[in-house]
Amino acid sequence: MNEEVPLSLHAVFNYAEAGLWFTIALVLAVRLRMKRPWRWLLPVAFACFGVSDLIEVQTGAWWEPWWLFVLKAACALVFLLAWRAHRRQGKRHG
Repeated sequence: MNEEVPLSLHAVFNYAEAGLWFTIALVLAVRLRMKRPWRWLLPVAFACFGVSDLIEVQTGAWWEPWWLFVLKAACALVFLLAWRAHRRQGKRHG
């Protein structure tokens, strides 16, 4: 007999979070329209962050396995660098 186990709150939250990151990636990909060569990196980073949340549902932790933590840290670094570039661009244009 195959009984379905209900999803934990942690799993539901991570699935919802992954959906949010995928939505942001899609919106950025459409809005940025790849005007500059580096702009593809931000939507890809959000999509990878979504994938990392799907993996986290399976592993139960964001730091295990070690490469999941590295993936999340790399995505966060891209987010910070994109924010910094956006701020610098805004200061140049008033």
